[in-house]
Amino acid sequence: MSRIGNNPISVADGVEVKIDGGIITAKGPKGELTQDFDSEAVNIEIADGEIKLTRNSEHKDHRAKHGLYRALIANMVEGVTKGWSKKLEFHGVGYRAVAKGQQLEMVIGYSHAVIMELPAEIKLTAETEKGKAPVVTLESHDKQLVGQVAAKIRSLRKPEPYKGKGIRYSDEYIRRKAGKAAAK
Repeated sequence: MSRIGNNPISVADGVEVKIDGGIITAKGPKGELTQDFDSEAVNIEIADGEIKLTRNSEHKDHRAKHGLYRALIANMVEGVTKGWSKKLEFHGVGYRAVAKGQQLEMVIGYSHAVIMELPAEIKLTAETEKGKAPVVTLESHDKQLVGQVAAKIRSLRKPEPYKGKGIRYSDEYIRRKAGKAAAK
């Protein structure tokens, strides 16, 4: 029994959810998102400001998709109402990040600046405060897109365990290791 899949999704005021064949669309103040789903595995019903998902059989694949589609739809509804954001911190001597429209220019220890073009759906802000690590904030109505772009930026210079240098999420903890000198 999927506990996640059985939970109903409450739809806030101002959000319009439509089902057309195997595609569900959520439209709200932040934007519009669509998601296709397997109509053979789950049934989606919209009533009284709630979305309920039921599966058609106890097949292993149908049980897995029940919770998956419920989570994806809940993320869509929350995204078009509140939106999603991720913060990245740049730790390292000389590390900088500058936002120029939809381009992110990063100086992260390579011989040249790394310039990354971001999708139009993402709102980009870069803040640099004296004495603190530069912080880049990504905001959008699409949770998957925000996570994917944040992971791509982080992959350019992953945090290392000895000095803690690199690009990390703001809530990420880096477990530090002792270097060679500590072994004596």
